[in-house]
Formats: sequence, structure tokens, C-alpha cells
Amino acid sequence: MIARRQLLSRAALGAGALFVAPGIAFATVATDWRFVFIIQRGAADGLDILRPTGDPAFAGLRGGLIGDAALGTKLDAMFTLHPALVEMGKMYAQRQALFVHAVASPYRDRSHFDGQNVLETGGAQPYVVRDGWLNRLVAMLPRTGEEAIAIASTVPTALRGPVQVPSFAPSALPNAADDLMTRVGALYDADPQLHPAWAAAIETKGLAAGIGPRQDPASLGRLTASFLTKANGPRIAMLETLGWDTHTGQTGRLGNQLKNLDALIAALRDGMGAAWSTTTVLVATEFGRTAAVNGTGGTDHGTGSVAMLVGGAVKGGRVIADWPGLAAPNLYEQRDLRPTDALDALIAGAVAESLLLDPALVGRSLFAQATTTRPISGLVRS
Repeated sequence: MIARRQLLSRAALGAGALFVAPGIAFATVATDWRFVFIIQRGAADGLDILRPTGDPAFAGLRGGLIGDAALGTKLDAMFTLHPALVEMGKMYAQRQALFVHAVASPYRDRSHFDGQNVLETGGAQPYVVRDGWLNRLVAMLPRTGEEAIAIASTVPTALRGPVQVPSFAPSALPNAADDLMTRVGALYDADPQLHPAWAAAIETKGLAAGIGPRQDPASLGRLTASFLTKANGPRIAMLETLGWDTHTGQTGRLGNQLKNLDALIAALRDGMGAAWSTTTVLVATEFGRTAAVNGTGGTDHGTGSVAMLVGGAVKGGRVIADWPGLAAPNLYEQRDLRPTDALDALIAGAVAESLLLDPALVGRSLFAQATTTRPISGLVRS
């Protein structure tokens, strides 16, 4: 069932299916720092995104999938970045990107829906926690105006909770006539429930003034930047990217996915201008993929993967990894990259340092079930 608040937002703003990022959600808070969360739905292959070319077992497991291991940006003696991530490699060289490898949420099974639920709610098991960690984050901060906004047909789980989130989506449909908007507004003027929702939708429409309906990755990056840089706009955003489930034909499919992600983040960087220096972007997935290639040129559901932190605020130019190795005895359940870092700890540390919050308080508030997890520190410039 669609809440009336969401329905009014859609009526005022229009809706459309987005290409690489079918959902963008924003939160307005009283801060000059920006935090962006990009979720990779479908279990992105961290072993292909950030290739451990220095691991002696890697070539035997992945040689037929990756081709020439010399391609891509070599980050250090162990890791080489996928060749599609050209702009990301440049940001790494500028110390605006870092990678955390062999990382995972507390989830240890291989269901996309369950894994995404754990990642987005901050729980230790699926469907135990009802609200999202990003919604709880917004509730921790002083807010002005509309607390959050979702560019999606539905609000992502990470942003669901007590803080109400209206929606916005680029649409190729023609704009409603001003006369119609005025008449609908007058109709809701005296309604104590519908009038605030309509007013919020109109305010969001005003923030999006001048933004076209294009849905390619670069346009979505610029769209996100246009919201985040407005004086009265949001300071927290979430984007969804789909299509990371590469059971077959991974070489071409993953390359295209990463090219789109690279373009999206580069456009966001360029659109942020001076505000990029106070921006942190977190990219993470629900779980990784198998160490070995399957019989159809792809990889199956795994465990450990890679997470990325990008932005002018990031203390980058490095890879954080307690590398477990890919030799058979070191694999998780004899098939997956063994996780050695907690995604919860990375998120808590990145959020706290990005928004100038107490790390311990953030850890307790966002990931209460992970009581033994200490937030990772030293991720963001002070």
C-alpha cells in the first residue's frame, strides 16, 4: 500500500524508472558536510572490482575471467583496480578514494533480499530490525526543512523509519499546468493531513527546478550534486544501483556496470564543485561472490567483498585490508573470500567522521546488534 504522503509526492513530481540508479534518497540536515551512500544491489564481485593480483592464488582462480591482469590502475603491490574505474583511479592518485577489502556485513548466507535487509537495517539477522540505519542517522542530527527525500518509486529500506521521507523521481512526462497545481493546492488547503504533504512535495519540486528527466549515470550524478549543493537542500543522499548479480558473462557485464558507476561518481564530483571537499561517498554491496569462476563465465553468491570511500573529505590513497589470502585453506566455507573487516564498523566510522559525530554513539545508534564492533577510524580528513 502506498502512503498518502508518497502518493501526493508522486502526483506533484512525477515518477520514472531510472537506469543505473533506480533510486536516490536525500536527507536535509543542518550541516555543511555531505554523506552519500550508494548500494550495489545484486552482490558486486569485490575480487574483480579490486583485484588481488599480488595473491599467488588469484591467477589460478580468476585468470580466465579477468584476461590481462596488467590492465587497470595498480594501487600497490597487492591490488589492481578494474580497468573500467578510470576516474576512480584518478581520485585514488589524488588521495580522494580508499578501498576496504575482505569486508562484509554480519550476514553469512547468500540470499539477496536477506543480505540487503541486513545491510540496510544495520541488524545482525534479516528482518529483525524494522527501520534503516540511514533513517536513524538523520534522526541523530539537527534538521531543517524536509528531513529526507527519495528519488524512487519506493523509499529504500535504509531510509525507512520514524523520519518521514517523501519521494522524487525524474520523469519524461510533461509538467502539470500551473493552473492545475494551483487548483489541487487549494483543494488541500483546509486538510490538516494532506496539506503538509502537498506543501512538502511542492517544495521538493522547487528544489528540482531546472533538472531534466535524463536518467543516464552522469545525469544522475549531476542530479544528486544539484540537490546537495543547494543552500536549503539536503546534505545526506542515497542511491541504488542494480545489476551486480553476475552469474554469467561477467567480463562484459561487470565492465559496463563499473563504467556506469565511474561516470556517476565523476559527475557527482564535478557537480559538487567546492562542496566536494566536505563530501564522503560510501559504496557497498550486500555480499561478495565466489573466489572461483563458474562454468558460464561468471561467479556465484559469496561472502567477502570490497567497499569504497570516495570524496574530497576522504583520507584516501590507500587500501585497508587484513588480507586473508585465496589459497584453498583460507577460503570461507571452501569457496568465498573470507571477511576480515566488518562493514558495520566501516559505515559507523565513515558516518561519524563525515558528519562530526561521536563514533561510539553512532555505532550504538546505527548498529545496536553489533555491540562488539568498534568503528573504523582515520577515514575522513578532520
